[in-house]
Amino acid sequence: MPLKKHIPNAVTSLNLLSGVLGVAAVCEARIDIAFYLMIAGAVFDFFDGLLARALNAYSDKGKELDSLADLVTFGVLPALMLFRLMSICTFSTSPLCYLPLLMAVFAGLRLAKFNVDDRQSHGFLGLPVPAAALIAGSLCYFIISEVGEVLGVWATGMVFFPIVAICLGVLMVSEVPMFSFKFSKDDSKALKSKRLSLIICFVAIVAVVAALGLNWSLAVLFSLLAYVLLNLALALFKV
Repeated sequence: MPLKKHIPNAVTSLNLLSGVLGVAAVCEARIDIAFYLMIAGAVFDFFDGLLARALNAYSDKGKELDSLADLVTFGVLPALMLFRLMSICTFSTSPLCYLPLLMAVFAGLRLAKFNVDDRQSHGFLGLPVPAAALIAGSLCYFIISEVGEVLGVWATGMVFFPIVAICLGVLMVSEVPMFSFKFSKDDSKALKSKRLSLIICFVAIVAVVAALGLNWSLAVLFSLLAYVLLNLALALFKV
């Protein structure tokens, strides 16, 4: 097999390594470093697919490796971040602190569903696992960075983190159609308009966060929440 055929799998392996290192960071209570590693994993996850298409280097091994890497980086890692931060914020060892770990289970179900569902070749049914992970990760990062803010106050309760994990989990395994950012020459004008609207929204969110001097993680959090809300609205009104 030519060397170029191994390049996408090498990049996918970097995604997996980012997730493993992120888990190690959570064990040391370094939620900030864990989030940086999650973002690195998301970058590698984006480029492995891009390289596979550019080099025509698809393989069954690459597909399985991608799912395993995603489960660690975007399933296990955010679940552990929520679990660890809930334990820290609530000063508790209550069994309720283990509920956020369910996010990893939902992520596994979502990834398994994606691998066997041929309806998701041009879009998604349910919230993509990386998007759910980045919502959880950016939320955790903001809470530890901006102590005393309203989200930090909510985090001291026993229901905030479990609700976040369960809501994200339900969205992942739902049948809500969500559009992809994988561009294709066959994309409809309607799909292009949806993407353009969301990109404009992303730019506006980043500009507002920067102008107000807010923590940069809010740009990630609000942008992904906008993606979720837009898709929910489109599904509700069947647009």
